Amino acid sequence: MKILESTEDGTMNQYRFLRILKVLLIVVVAGTLLGFVIMHLWNWLMPALFGLNMITFWQALGLFVLGKLLLGGFHRHHGGRPRWGQHMRQRWDQMSPEERERFRAGIRGRRGCGFVSSDDPIPAEQAPTR
Repeated sequence: MKILESTEDGTMNQYRFLRILKVLLIVVVAGTLLGFVIMHLWNWLMPALFGLNMITFWQALGLFVLGKLLLGGFHRHHGGRPRWGQHMRQRWDQMSPEERERFRAGIRGRRGCGFVSSDDPIPAEQAPTR
């Protein structure tokens, strides 16, 4: 049994190493591609439109990192947690028919929501006054 366990540990460590190597390779390729795309877009548009200087590959990567830090940050998207749509589907499935109809009635009362078609009549208390 010791031999089998050590073989499994070695296989798991090898799998983990290959997985890390694969992720690193994807990050390097994506970063390189992104840097060149940003650089070429900048060098194509900005000098012609605004008279700005051309930038290098490293400046383009720096511009990308600065933009991510200022506007979006580097965070994991959902990280394995259930997404909003899946969560709402679970809640919908757990509702009784009465609760579903009450939910629909509440949504119908809201204008501008995608659940209501434009040909539904507007209740008298919500009708616009002129």
